[in-house]
Amino acid sequence: MITYDDALKKVLESCIGLHKANISILDSLNCILAEDIISEDNIPVNDNSAMDGYAVMSADLAGADKASPVALKKYDYDIPAGEPGKFEIKKGGCIKIMTGAPVPAGCDCVVKKEDVLIRENEILFFKEHDIFENIRHKGEDIKEGDTVFKEGRLIDSAVIGVMASLGIKDVLVCKPPVAGIISTGNELVEINENLVFGMVRDSNSYSLASQLKEAGAGYIRYGIIKDNKTDLKKAIKKATSECDMVLISGGVSVGDYDYIKEILGESGAREIFWGVKQKPGKPLAFYKHDEIPIFGLPGNPVSVMVCFELYVRPLIKKMMGYQDLFRKTINAKALEQFRHEPGRTEFVRVKIKKDEEGSYLAGITGEQGSGILTSMALADGIAQIEENKNEITIGENLKVYLLRNDL
Repeated sequence: MITYDDALKKVLESCIGLHKANISILDSLNCILAEDIISEDNIPVNDNSAMDGYAVMSADLAGADKASPVALKKYDYDIPAGEPGKFEIKKGGCIKIMTGAPVPAGCDCVVKKEDVLIRENEILFFKEHDIFENIRHKGEDIKEGDTVFKEGRLIDSAVIGVMASLGIKDVLVCKPPVAGIISTGNELVEINENLVFGMVRDSNSYSLASQLKEAGAGYIRYGIIKDNKTDLKKAIKKATSECDMVLISGGVSVGDYDYIKEILGESGAREIFWGVKQKPGKPLAFYKHDEIPIFGLPGNPVSVMVCFELYVRPLIKKMMGYQDLFRKTINAKALEQFRHEPGRTEFVRVKIKKDEEGSYLAGITGEQGSGILTSMALADGIAQIEENKNEITIGENLKVYLLRNDL
């Protein structure tokens, strides 16, 4: 049995390179760019008006003030946004222009419509304006040939918007992995079935699917597989042929019906480790089948979710090209005193709040048994207690992995 730190190191070392794929920009949110984005256009493509108003020659407004406004002749047509026609302003004239419309030749500034007075076919201007005032220049945002985003950039909503403005429909990204989810156990029933004595609804495949989705990965649920060696073998073979990683919940203890170790060994999968000195999640196993990572997760629902956070999520982030693989961590002062068994790393579900000075405080979410799934639902974070600790005292600092982004 190995330590948590050694287990995590072995998991992250198993990532053997990034898989890349061209996908729609609408599907690329939170992916990592696998190529530089270089503009083939100027953005904007031409000089255009920054607001609704009147296009003029700034020299024509020399000396204009409230006492002595300048009157310019109004052209009898307007320039709307998207107007393909070309206009030219002559000295002493002005033309109504809309936001985003191309600036006509001869014009070097735009005056806001709120700053003028309309008088028959003339427009009165009450102050001077600087050259290029209220004009957005060709290539002001992006110039043709610019490297707009570098490979390795996280794609957020603004990046998607910029790529759309550049006419980019598909983009090369580090491909998010697809994980196969297998729930094992004779005691499991589907969530729409009534519970009878000794049976448990399958929550693990649902929590894992949602954790995968939140981490940016895809998933395939292979349903409940009973403790039957033939059926388990078929399901694992199918999952390893269709997915980039496999998550198996249950069947990794040492019971008479726990076949996962035997099946993986017979399949040619290579055992990286079996068992970790931690709580919850001691029976965690990790294999590789060719280049497919396989996690043998405990059957208890809290252990499943905690092990996902500790090992699976960081590996997914690495497979997606992220540099920052882990949840945000904080130091929080313990609100309770509780004992800890030395020799294993313990992960405690905690609620987080702040004191008057703005310091974080951590209180446990109640009973911490690995079958009490509500302890995860109530948790804002997971506090890590090092394996050499004997107890945590009130006010002692804890390292907490935040499960929420709004703290």
